[in-house]
Amino acid sequence: MQDETPLQGRIALVTGATRGIGQAIALGLAQAGAHVIALGRTQGALEALDDEIFAATGEHATLVPIDLRQPESLDPLGGVIHERWGKLDIVVGAAGVLGALTPVTHLDPKAWEHIMTVNLTANWRLIRSFDPLLRASDAGPAIFLSSGVAQNWRAFWGGYAASKAGLEALVGCYDDEMENTTVRAICVNPGAMRTRMRAGAFPGEDPMSLPAPEEIVPLMVELARPDRDPPRGKVVSFRDWAAARP
Repeated sequence: MQDETPLQGRIALVTGATRGIGQAIALGLAQAGAHVIALGRTQGALEALDDEIFAATGEHATLVPIDLRQPESLDPLGGVIHERWGKLDIVVGAAGVLGALTPVTHLDPKAWEHIMTVNLTANWRLIRSFDPLLRASDAGPAIFLSSGVAQNWRAFWGGYAASKAGLEALVGCYDDEMENTTVRAICVNPGAMRTRMRAGAFPGEDPMSLPAPEEIVPLMVELARPDRDPPRGKVVSFRDWAAARP
């Protein structure tokens, strides 16, 4: 019989946990047995997520209202987590912003800084702040959501593509540095999914033709399991993983 709670007793931190793919992942990890530390911008949205988690599992999440446009606010959180749990078993960087779709020469400097701060700098801060906690786990995967546009460039997507290409490079270097530890760093490309961000980028697209965010949860649980050795040195494609499933 398949274990329905393979993450029982694990501590998982998820950014962007109040909507879209991040929300689906936070709920899915909780249903797989993990205690979720949910990060999001608004208290109300976090409480709505907590209601979902409690309804599904009978357990509450730990809610952390935080604005990743001020990524330095992540630093004190590491100390708080250390005092309460002494470790982190799973980190998921799911927060992201699309920014303006415009020619590279038209990108506003403030818009550029916003994209880079949320999509790249905040994830560097996650790694920097939580590395000791991941090392304290017997298996500490750090999983970050990337995009196909990081490697397959598209006109007008320069800011977003650059931030995701930088993220893949950052995560790949960190994973290589962790070769002789229990920490593994992974980028996942979810592909086109039924999210508000996708709808903003492709307003004429039929959202029902796309996978729902919940469909990526089994992959994320698989990558987060302590008894699995996640793939190294490559970006994991949800589309390829789903196509290979029996």
